Amino acid sequence: MVAFFQYGGTIPSTSIRRYLSYELSTRDLEEMILGRGVQVDHSTIHRWVLHYTPQLEAELRKRKKPVSGRWFWDELAIKVKGKLKWLYRAVDEDGDTIDFLLAAKRDQKAALRFLKKAVRQHGVPGKINTDKSGANAAGLKAFNHEHSTDIELRQVKYLNNIVEQDHRRIRQRTRPMLGFKTFMSATKTIAGIEIMAMIKKGQIEPQGSSPFEQFYALAG
Repeated sequence: MVAFFQYGGTIPSTSIRRYLSYELSTRDLEEMILGRGVQVDHSTIHRWVLHYTPQLEAELRKRKKPVSGRWFWDELAIKVKGKLKWLYRAVDEDGDTIDFLLAAKRDQKAALRFLKKAVRQHGVPGKINTDKSGANAAGLKAFNHEHSTDIELRQVKYLNNIVEQDHRRIRQRTRPMLGFKTFMSATKTIAGIEIMAMIKKGQIEPQGSSPFEQFYALAG
């Protein structure tokens, strides 16, 4: 359970949910909170996001439902301090998010790190589709060799449309942010955006409640 101490909990949790879900800036939220008679600086809202998102992610991973054994894997360019970094992402054949990892480089080492992280959460898949990336192919080959697995690799670009389309929610939310100032803030904020996406996709057990209720169940 996430502990929201100051301001009673409602204002921080609501601010975090709105910031991660909608195209709102921290200054927009500062103004909205002021309308409720509470003065909170926009920098405080940003600190809430960075402080509480890792706790929300930990809670989500405990409740995240299984995914299928067919994965679609791709990378998305993210600007941090004006330089391109790479967000590794994968979804299954139903469009459910498997995992994500922000990496400084787009290479075999980063691909292997991402794959290990995804497998720790969901187990070894039977098949992975990716684009023509040599780094991803090398990462998968290294994983198979290291773990004595036999994950099948398919490199058919048009089949990756499912994950490329899923990138849009990340682009839409990060565009108003005009890039990130630090790698740490990018990592935590993107994790929060991914959390909200998984909630909206119904990827948390038990199912049946609304995304709004699911978020507050994570937040305690």
